[in-house]
Amino acid sequence: MFTVRVEAMFAAAHFLTEYHGKCERLHGHNYLVRAYATGSELDKAGMLFDFGILKDSLRAVCARLDHSDLNANPAFANSPSAERIARYIFEALQAELAAVPLCAVEVFETPTSMARYEP
Repeated sequence: MFTVRVEAMFAAAHFLTEYHGKCERLHGHNYLVRAYATGSELDKAGMLFDFGILKDSLRAVCARLDHSDLNANPAFANSPSAERIARYIFEALQAELAAVPLCAVEVFETPTSMARYEP
């Protein structure tokens, strides 16, 4: 089995609803996003798929979130947690790249705090 990974970044503000603590107040992050694809078959070039295609799509999805208030995005009406952001990005990538064997998306709020979505 082969696994490949691409990364992108975006900056955004958010706050958590139904949460009591410092993250209930508006704050921001420089998010690091990692998208993973896996498969067992390589193409004639010896690749699982073209990194550039996945990277371009990931950057495009992140650009839609960049420098925004995530709470104003209807996709996050239930509170834009890292977990929900990871699922949103996974589903957006999967919709754009049905042929890519996407298996997971990780969203880092800090270097030591990350949420991962795997369907």
